[in-house]
Amino acid sequence: MLRRLIPMGAALLLVAFQAAPLHAQVDPELLAGIKARSIGPANMSGRIADVDAVISNPNIIYVGTATGGVWKSVNGGMTFDPIFDDQPVHAIGAVSIFQASPDIVWVGTGEGNPRNSVSGTGWGMFKSMDGGRTWAHLGLENTERIHRIALHPSNPDIAYVGALGSMWKPSPERGVFKTEDGGATWQKILYVNENTGVGDMEMDPTNPNKMIVALWDYQRWPWFFRSGGPGSGLYLTVDGGRNWKKLTAEDGLPEGEIGRVGLAIAPSDPNIVYALTEASENALYKSEDGGYTWSKIESEGSIGNRPFYYYDLRVDPQDPNRIYSLYSRVSLSTDGGNSFEVLIRGGARRGASSPTCRSPSTTTSTWTWRRRTTCSAAYRTTVRGVGPARFGQAAGSAITTGPALAAVTASPRWHFPATRRSATR
Repeated sequence: MLRRLIPMGAALLLVAFQAAPLHAQVDPELLAGIKARSIGPANMSGRIADVDAVISNPNIIYVGTATGGVWKSVNGGMTFDPIFDDQPVHAIGAVSIFQASPDIVWVGTGEGNPRNSVSGTGWGMFKSMDGGRTWAHLGLENTERIHRIALHPSNPDIAYVGALGSMWKPSPERGVFKTEDGGATWQKILYVNENTGVGDMEMDPTNPNKMIVALWDYQRWPWFFRSGGPGSGLYLTVDGGRNWKKLTAEDGLPEGEIGRVGLAIAPSDPNIVYALTEASENALYKSEDGGYTWSKIESEGSIGNRPFYYYDLRVDPQDPNRIYSLYSRVSLSTDGGNSFEVLIRGGARRGASSPTCRSPSTTTSTWTWRRRTTCSAAYRTTVRGVGPARFGQAAGSAITTGPALAAVTASPRWHFPATRRSATR
């Protein structure tokens, strides 16, 4: 369908946790009235593509930007330094840390959110063995846009790459690729057609051989954008990608062609999987048997908009009913998707007041980067989330339910991708 695309802001929501639950240390009522506040800078930065942090040392954070390379913080986000400037490409789509040996960092290049102001194409995969000091190019340069990376939790040589592929033309260099030798060679293990790439990809946190992949049939022209087609669909593997099962309407998914799908597996109960699905009627679907069968949830409230840019979900790692939906706003469900309320509102004009975030009655720290069309800023507030989990990303926002970075404190200093100087307020 024809879609007129207007510039929109992008947001990054970073939900941080301490090793010990903060609710055991601080009375939630003391922070119940805190709202999001701008800590600068005023008009710099841009879309944030992905974020990951070291679980064993949450002060170490990597940020992949749509147009500014990879940035690293070693002090919990107080400052960031560029670590990818010497590479031949600065459009980043995915960043993933091998947590068993966190000096190993994988980066996929090429922004995976193909809006009309999309950044330049990527140049495949890169890997650092020394925490970002040096990088090696690992091929897949013709994929153009890599949107997801999934790493085996204990074997550093096994990685899966979800390639969205070229947004302007048909191309066979898309789908799911797998390496078993640390990136020296790659095998394409899931491919449908030259118009269909990976819109999302989730690995079961308890079984690295089980994955669910949302393939997305799409293409952009200067005057037109098509989201959805015969190649779109959900696929499931339980043997590391050797065999795949396509999930269909017979399994409870919507009838007819679908578009982009955002996936999320509940870390505390991997049998529970959510799929926010673009279809003739956009809706949230839920599986309670690990993705084999699905049922539609009649959700109330603001669950998401513009699925061809945004559809992205994250689940609280200790509460499978607590879901974050990331789009031009950030919404929260605490009842398994039956209802959503907006936590962070976007779309403010230049000079308008900062977006606010209503805080639940718990005190886990939350940091937010928000980029609008004409102004950018970082915000911090408090929302709930418990325990470690993987960071997420979207054109509009990215959220983590990872380990602690800091409690709510006075304004820190920040480095943003658009400047090497810190912004202090």
